[in-house]
Amino acid sequence: MEQLRQLKDRTDLSLAELARRTAYSKSSWQRYLSGAKQPPRGAVQALCKVAGADQARLLALWDLAAPVWPYGTVVTAMASQGAPPAPAPAEYRRWRTAALVAFAVIVLLVAGVLWAWPSGSG
Repeated sequence: MEQLRQLKDRTDLSLAELARRTAYSKSSWQRYLSGAKQPPRGAVQALCKVAGADQARLLALWDLAAPVWPYGTVVTAMASQGAPPAPAPAEYRRWRTAALVAFAVIVLLVAGVLWAWPSGSG
C-alpha cells in the first residue's frame, strides 16, 4: 500500500481527480490507499498509467500480496491443518433450502400416514 500511496502522491492528484481519470471511485481509492481493502489488479494498472510509472514492479508486488490478502496466511494455515473451509453463503442457502424442503416432505408424509391410519374404534 505504501508504494501505491507514494505513486498517488507523485501525481499530485486529489482522490476525486484520480477517480475521474480511472474507473475506480474516490471511496474505493480511499480504501485501497489506506490498506482497508486490496486494490484490484486493474486499479494498480490504472494508477501506474495515470502516474506514468512502470507497472511491472507494482504488479509483481500485487501478485505476491493477492494470495495472502488480508487473511490469506490464516486461511493457508487452517487448510494445512485440515480444517474444513466454511461454506460460501450461496452454498449455505442451497443447503438450508434443501433441508427445509426435506423437513416439509417428512412432515407431510407423517401427517398423511397418521390421517390414513385406522383409528381402531370402528
